[in-house]
Amino acid sequence: MTKIVDDPETFAAAALAGFSRIYGRYVRLVKGGVVRSTAVPQGKVSVIVGGGSGHYPAFAGYVGPGMADAAVAGEIFASPSTAAVARVCRNAHCGGGILLGFGNYAGDVLNFGVAAERLRAEGIDVRIVTVTDDVASAPADQHLRRRGIAGDFVVFKVAGAAAEAGLEIDAVERITRHANDRTFSFGVAFGGCTLPGATEPLFTVPRGTMALGLGIHGEPGIRDAEIVPARVLAELLVETILAERPVGARRAAVLLNGLGATKYEELFVLWGAVETLLQASGVDVVAPEVGEYVTSLDMQGCSLTVLWLDVELEHYWLAPCDTPVFCRGETFRTEPAAVRPGTDDEAPVFGPASSASRESARCLAGILDAMVSALSEAEIELGRIDAFAGDGDHGQGMRRGATAAREAIHQAVAAGAGARSALAVAGDAWADRAGGTSGAIWGLLLRSWSSAFSDEAAFEDADVIRGARIALDDVMRLGGAKPGDKTLVDAFVPFVAALETAKADGLSLKDAWQKASATCRQAAEATAPLSPRLGRARPLAERSIGHPDAGAVSLALIATTIAARL
Repeated sequence: MTKIVDDPETFAAAALAGFSRIYGRYVRLVKGGVVRSTAVPQGKVSVIVGGGSGHYPAFAGYVGPGMADAAVAGEIFASPSTAAVARVCRNAHCGGGILLGFGNYAGDVLNFGVAAERLRAEGIDVRIVTVTDDVASAPADQHLRRRGIAGDFVVFKVAGAAAEAGLEIDAVERITRHANDRTFSFGVAFGGCTLPGATEPLFTVPRGTMALGLGIHGEPGIRDAEIVPARVLAELLVETILAERPVGARRAAVLLNGLGATKYEELFVLWGAVETLLQASGVDVVAPEVGEYVTSLDMQGCSLTVLWLDVELEHYWLAPCDTPVFCRGETFRTEPAAVRPGTDDEAPVFGPASSASRESARCLAGILDAMVSALSEAEIELGRIDAFAGDGDHGQGMRRGATAAREAIHQAVAAGAGARSALAVAGDAWADRAGGTSGAIWGLLLRSWSSAFSDEAAFEDADVIRGARIALDDVMRLGGAKPGDKTLVDAFVPFVAALETAKADGLSLKDAWQKASATCRQAAEATAPLSPRLGRARPLAERSIGHPDAGAVSLALIATTIAARL
């Protein structure tokens, strides 16, 4: 349990600020992350990594010569927002293009992907490599659907070394993908982790048992088993990893990783058995590492990662690096980097708007007020639903995102913004503050919906309904979810269809919305028997069956709240 905390809402930001102060010789704090504080050659490929906070030393601890050029930090266990990713990338870009590396989680894929689109539109060459090392999260023939866990560390080490060597971006991308394809991890947990400010862990493990195949965002394992002696645990870890050993592979980089509350002495005991078993299986262990490299707050547990080496990968695995948490080889000669002006986001400037559109913006602000109240009341229940197969933070993220959106839209209204601009900045604020998958989706949803409005005139009923269709289409296109995947989309599709049908039948917007919100609630409840096919819940599909999707439930709650407001 996290005991040293002021405000849980600012815990991640405060931790990052403190880290940056003590490791100022390596990193410089920027909004949403850190960048290298030492000079980087012009034209070098920038390796930028990131994800949710709570995994220290991932990801800020990897920033330094020979590894990453920057790290983007989201809230605890939540993806950084699109705006944060783009902002950190602009601060770190040195002209050679950007390689974005992160674990394969839906929120990260969406936020980093949309940020990459924006940066490419600005003329920056951006490549993406997702880490997919967790063997428990998908079968071998679906390697690219796996989660990224402690394999992040070894893949980023190779990527950073290749970039530091001055290779062009095509080569850095190829080598990084090659490393990911040959990296495999498997972990166990003896106890769950507790979010800052919370009084109970996200999941518990029955006394005397361990959870096999854990995630690093507080997700429980895929099954439980009795706690066994170290030598037997070592057999389980090694045999699981060796089951996918590439043909002819002999030499391996090996990482035994602690998850936050497992003592180093325990890891050392386990390592003795792990190394013996690997050697007995004909594995030449190359420069192994034991310690905490990708944690999950105070989770009790560990994971084993193996990167199967060839001549090229071994060269970059052994290459020098110097970061706050990991140093290898010769010392780098560095000098302070010049601070770049004008790379942080500027305050929004709104163009002229008609009085009618400004009145519509005030109407939207009132709707956001009602949404915040409803989501605040439902925060605990939404978290409970999410915890069956996720990390239990959905309620917190929704309330936090809606609150940020409300603040942004009221500021926009005070500045004279019209309906289109006001709702757009509300969406951006939601995504930037909430982070994670739901933050990205709701930020995209509101911004897309705003495109049906105007700053020159009040919105009409038809604009509201057209905006709903635009928002749905964009969420499905960029998020990749389809009906039946057990996501928000399962409630959003019937909601929009019902809204369009009711309006076509001549109902007023108020009556059409009432009818559509009832349909939305029914659709959300109908997600209970579905098996999730996307997101963190997918590896824990059996735990999710029988419980509705938290994203669909929160959408239905918001639709109902707006119906009452109308």
